[in-house]
Amino acid sequence: MKLNEIRDNQGARPTGKRVGRGEGSGMGKTSTRGQKGLGARSGGKVMLGFEGGQNPLYRRLPQRGFNNFNFTTNYATINIADLQRFVDAGRIDAKATITAEYLKEVKIIKKIEDGLKVLGNGEVTVALQIEATAATKSAIEKIEKAGGKLAVK
Repeated sequence: MKLNEIRDNQGARPTGKRVGRGEGSGMGKTSTRGQKGLGARSGGKVMLGFEGGQNPLYRRLPQRGFNNFNFTTNYATINIADLQRFVDAGRIDAKATITAEYLKEVKIIKKIEDGLKVLGNGEVTVALQIEATAATKSAIEKIEKAGGKLAVK
């Protein structure tokens, strides 16, 4: 006996169905796919977990686990260039202490959210007194350089 002469025993592997080879074969016409519907179509497969329109198991069960999204901090942000622009336009009083509540009151920000964050984009020439929850290093440097003060709570 040689390796190339090894064969399965007779009847060990059934021959595959030859579908669509005429009515006489018993597997002609619809080729064992039944009548109309998704299963009869080419490429017709239901998605994994589909239960015929019934609410599937993965949607019936409650969600479990931890999601960090619930604990994200969302700041109301403002650039120092915008603060300078609003001071020049007269919408912000340069002598007033600028807080998130003050900016909401003068309708510069819509929501206070988790506090005010001052960003350092642009330049400021007026000495401003700002109370914020967070601020970038560049914002603190530029405001102090102009003679103002940025207090981070």
